Amino acid sequence: MRLVGVDAQRAYDLIWEKITTLELAPGAAVSEQGLAEELEMGIVPVREALKWLAHENLVEVTERHGIYVADVDVGDLEQLSEIRLSLESLSARLAAERAEPDDLVVLHALRKEQAGVTPDEDRHLFDLDHRFHQAVAEATHNKYLAQTLERFFGLSRRLWCLVLPHGALLASSVERHLDLVDAIEGGDADRAEEIMREHIKAFYGEVRQILVAHHKSESE
Repeated sequence: MRLVGVDAQRAYDLIWEKITTLELAPGAAVSEQGLAEELEMGIVPVREALKWLAHENLVEVTERHGIYVADVDVGDLEQLSEIRLSLESLSARLAAERAEPDDLVVLHALRKEQAGVTPDEDRHLFDLDHRFHQAVAEATHNKYLAQTLERFFGLSRRLWCLVLPHGALLASSVERHLDLVDAIEGGDADRAEEIMREHIKAFYGEVRQILVAHHKSESE
């Protein structure tokens, strides 16, 4: 499945941004007509964009309840963390084995830029974290692995936005990225895999605590 046309791609980009930054909250109802009016676009490209977002598990389309933003629950978190833990660890290992000089230049530049950002610039830190993980994936020189990891980014971005008000993982990731770049540059595949695995586990562990606490407060 793929998007056809510039308008459909633009609609997808704008709606994706709303969903992954929680402007459209998990569980929120989605109106094709309402989005078309808000985005000042025709309903056809909006409809095509929503089909693609459903394919990416960011929206749910049902006959009875219409269209709504996919919820985030602990069950989904566990499945997503299993996939990313395996794929990101593999990505770090392969990057250490295959990274070329140009890949290392990019990784060093991103890590340096991230180190210069203050902890309160959480959205900027998040974007840099994403670009860093993309760069690691690109350093594997396996386009299918890089594409697969990017496929899960929208889902993970929503989790980041849930965590931002509660934790400091983004700021602490600077040191982890420094260690990871050193391991990749040194060709230490075991160390690179271990660092990435612990990095991903720490993130999902914190998200899990927040989700459990949130659902507990809602049920009381």
